[in-house]
Amino acid sequence: MFDGSAALYWILVIGVLAYAASYFARGWLAGHQRFELYGGLVFLESTSRYLFALAVAVGIASGQGAVGLGMAVAPFASLCVIPFAFSRIRVSAPAGMPAADAAREGPAHAQLEEAATDITLRHGTAFAVSVVGIMLAEQTLMNAGVLIVAAKSGGVSVTVGLTGFVFNVLLIVRAPLQLFQAIQTSILPHLAGLEAHESADEFRRAIRITIRAIAVFAGAVALGLLTIGPAVMTAFLGNKGFHYGRVGLALVGIGMGLHLVAGTLNQAALARGRAAWAALGWLIAAGLFVAFVAAPTISNEVTRVEVGYFLAAAVLCGLLTAVYARGPAAGQAKYA
Repeated sequence: MFDGSAALYWILVIGVLAYAASYFARGWLAGHQRFELYGGLVFLESTSRYLFALAVAVGIASGQGAVGLGMAVAPFASLCVIPFAFSRIRVSAPAGMPAADAAREGPAHAQLEEAATDITLRHGTAFAVSVVGIMLAEQTLMNAGVLIVAAKSGGVSVTVGLTGFVFNVLLIVRAPLQLFQAIQTSILPHLAGLEAHESADEFRRAIRITIRAIAVFAGAVALGLLTIGPAVMTAFLGNKGFHYGRVGLALVGIGMGLHLVAGTLNQAALARGRAAWAALGWLIAAGLFVAFVAAPTISNEVTRVEVGYFLAAAVLCGLLTAVYARGPAAGQAKYA
């Protein structure tokens, strides 16, 4: 891959991690109707990438590495807008807390403001920690398999041999997830709007339609991988001297579908104030995946990664389904 360029490979790895955070931030900003910051995020990201290419064009820098570096730096630059978003978070006071106005100025009013500020800080901190946990777990599902195989191979380059082959297999997961990241941007604000208006039936309907579309897509991908997957993968990505298994590729395709469904249920959990429970589900699934791949559960390492990813995605989907079934958190709109 990349003609053996270690710099370009690590730019890819870092870029994937950073873009996961950037796209999650897009969904969060859209869901909170912070469209001015959303536009700023997109502007900073695109401008940052352009500036690195421009630097090479005018002679300030040189080489593919300098151009590619923009792909890794751009998403980090785009996240500069996030502190401005958190600085304006407002959380409604709990039910039963008396309204404060100018007539109530005094010690009681000061205590009320202090309590409301504490609620805001605790809510924002808890949400931020949950988001970080979700992002960490998702990147673990996408990258841990390759890294574990590389470590067991003696730390060889992750672009060659068995490690590179496993990386190619998991590209089946990366491409659809990147596409779905853009779709998620519109899912969260839509669900948040339904949550705010207590549209229980419409909320459930939006989730059902999205999951059905994912099921059709994932089914088609899995069927294609089962029939012509090995030939197509070899033609486009090479085989590093190994053989692509039809069943294993199909399992990864199904796992990808479950992963996408989990992403949808995750958006529902965020809209319903269940971020902490969603993060717990992601971390459990990621831990299961790491344990399964690291242990000698299956002798063939490629099959172990394929089966491990499928099982982890299935567990994740099941856990987030349970979170979805719990309904909204206390203080959120009530859904039947």
